[in-house]
Amino acid sequence: MTQDSCIATRIAQVRQRIEELTLAAGRPSGSVQLLAVSKTFGVDAIRDAMAAGQIRFGENKAQEIREKSQELADTNVRWVMIGHLQTNKARDIARHAHEIQSLDRVELAQALERRLQQEGRVLDALVQVKTSSEPSKFGLDPAELEDFLAYLSNEAPSLRVQGLMTMAVNDDDREAVRACFRRLRELRDAADRKAIPGISLGRLSMGMSGDYDLAIAEGSTEVRIGSAIFGDRSYTSS
Repeated sequence: MTQDSCIATRIAQVRQRIEELTLAAGRPSGSVQLLAVSKTFGVDAIRDAMAAGQIRFGENKAQEIREKSQELADTNVRWVMIGHLQTNKARDIARHAHEIQSLDRVELAQALERRLQQEGRVLDALVQVKTSSEPSKFGLDPAELEDFLAYLSNEAPSLRVQGLMTMAVNDDDREAVRACFRRLRELRDAADRKAIPGISLGRLSMGMSGDYDLAIAEGSTEVRIGSAIFGDRSYTSS
């Protein structure tokens, strides 16, 4: 089996599994979307995924988005920043990305807003919330969520907030993992009741290759899948 057919087969399998889990959770067909995580993989793999109908791709580094966007300028690919972003990389995201799912602090919002105004662009955004206690995880403190959303509503018109994102705890205890997803949904519901002007919270990006079944059961509207589509990663070149 060639790489392109292998990737296409995996995408079809993942989409089918997402649909099965969605229906099993009593949710409408098609209500959970797939974000293919292409970090560390080359443009050939991305082209193969695009041939299978995948358009949106998640990346962890601004440099990868910049470089890959140049190589794939002849396509309609849409880039989603899902990794922790330093403020000095805001220009690349404002210029090349179509969405950021790791918006987690005022300083980053300010940097992106300045760059987006310079570029004459707007950017869809999900606020990343930290729902686990792991030091390695990034994200906004849940206690700060409503104040941050109010700030974005008033001070960052170029960032179109669409929902929230989280990464679950890295734990063999599946109940602990599921609790992270449940926590994000509860935080979203509470913030949504505030009806902050200009803020939409309809989207919940949560769940990856090893835990997206739990995320869908807890209300995820988008799962971020990499290895189940592209295979195991090698980080030696990163």
